[in-house]
Amino acid sequence: MKTKIIILSAAVLGVLAPAASAQQSTVNGAAGGAVTGAIVGGPVGAAVGGIVGAAAGTAIDPPPERVVSYVETAPAPSSEVVVKEEIVVGKPLPEAVVVTPVPDSPKYAYAVVGEQRVIVDPQTRTVVKVIH
Repeated sequence: MKTKIIILSAAVLGVLAPAASAQQSTVNGAAGGAVTGAIVGGPVGAAVGGIVGAAAGTAIDPPPERVVSYVETAPAPSSEVVVKEEIVVGKPLPEAVVVTPVPDSPKYAYAVVGEQRVIVDPQTRTVVKVIH
């Protein structure tokens, strides 16, 4: 049974990998999703998990180095908001946090939460990178 799951998982990845070869995170997401799906739901779970993992992996690509460099040195927006939740990649920032656009990079914005600078998708407010 395990051999069938492994073979099916490899087949799913073989179908998904060429379409996702331009984005490494998509391949990683598909692989992780397929393996997790196979463990939980068998062959059908592997197929569904691979597709869901590919979609989730595509959503969180790291920003380019020029954006990271800008955010590391940009002035901190004034904000007195206290955030109790942990700020993590893949989760949206609370609405009360001030988000500032990154000049010349409309796909990115940044915020300063406590002592952390974070880069976010300005449309969804989803954290794409936490700068330590």
